[in-house]
Amino acid sequence: MLRALSPGEPARLLGEAGQRIAGSLSERVFAPINGIRQGMIIQSRDTSNPVLLFLHGGPGVPEFFLNTTHPTGLENDFTVVWWEQRGAGLSFSADIPPQSMTVAQMIADTVAVADYLRVRFQQDKIYLLGHSWGSFLGIQVAAAAPERFHAYIGMGQVSHQLQSEVAAHAFLLEQYRALGDTVMVRRLEAAPVSVTDGLSNAWLRARDDAMHGLGVGTTRDTRSVISGVFIPVWRCRAYTIREKIAIWRGLAWSRRFLWDEFIATDLTTRIHRLDLPVYFFAGAHDLTANHDLSRMYFDQSDAPVKGFYTFDASAHSPLFEEPLRAREILRQDVLFNRVRLADGPAGD
Repeated sequence: MLRALSPGEPARLLGEAGQRIAGSLSERVFAPINGIRQGMIIQSRDTSNPVLLFLHGGPGVPEFFLNTTHPTGLENDFTVVWWEQRGAGLSFSADIPPQSMTVAQMIADTVAVADYLRVRFQQDKIYLLGHSWGSFLGIQVAAAAPERFHAYIGMGQVSHQLQSEVAAHAFLLEQYRALGDTVMVRRLEAAPVSVTDGLSNAWLRARDDAMHGLGVGTTRDTRSVISGVFIPVWRCRAYTIREKIAIWRGLAWSRRFLWDEFIATDLTTRIHRLDLPVYFFAGAHDLTANHDLSRMYFDQSDAPVKGFYTFDASAHSPLFEEPLRAREILRQDVLFNRVRLADGPAGD
């Protein structure tokens, strides 16, 4: 029974009559990336479509499983590549040198994956989309290697994650006090967060429960890590049982090396100019990567084309929560390197 649920194969792409779509692609691929065997899931109705490289969050949290519970439909417009980063999921191995688990190495890996895809699909440039931790990584990749990408899309765009955590703590404490939830109020009061002292271990234990309890975490309808992440991962047929276990091992492994730098880095002092079109997708209810901080970062950045889009019904994952609108923006704006001027000068 368990093996039947875990064949290690992504579902085929099927037409309305249930037949396999001719010329479509739905496969797992492993490639040597900078000395490490790294895995990815690639899906496309038509492999001549533009390639979109998706950088998952975490660090260390592959997101293909989320596409099974909240389908994006990206494969209809793009050849979408769900790459699992060094040390995460399909790319986890206990043999990975610990000294290679650095942000600089992750940037180099992303560029190498982009080059692998450009060669395989014979496209001079591809699209880059980063989510959460993936946006922290992605915007640095876009700044370092703009010639490889048509555009960069940041979803739940990180600016200075420590400031976002401080803002989340204050908001959650206020909301739970207003609701009269004394148990959660006590947990949050005992879980300090500050720019000077950083994140307490108590906050790291409480934050997911507190955010998901108010629908301001991964998605508006995610109410716990168990129901929103653990169970969907376990049910995802694209992975074997061993690979599902590796997802959780990889999460702990990746955070051990990458979390502190991720939290502490203030991107607003590092990256001001991007030499390619840039688009931010921000959930109005996002407390994981604070919407207002993302907007401030967007406003102070410079790029040849810029578009900022607020998703009113979304928390941290607009592409998964409002896929029809997200895909419309990708088709009508991003593919043509423009913004909707009717929505205002910044495309919001």
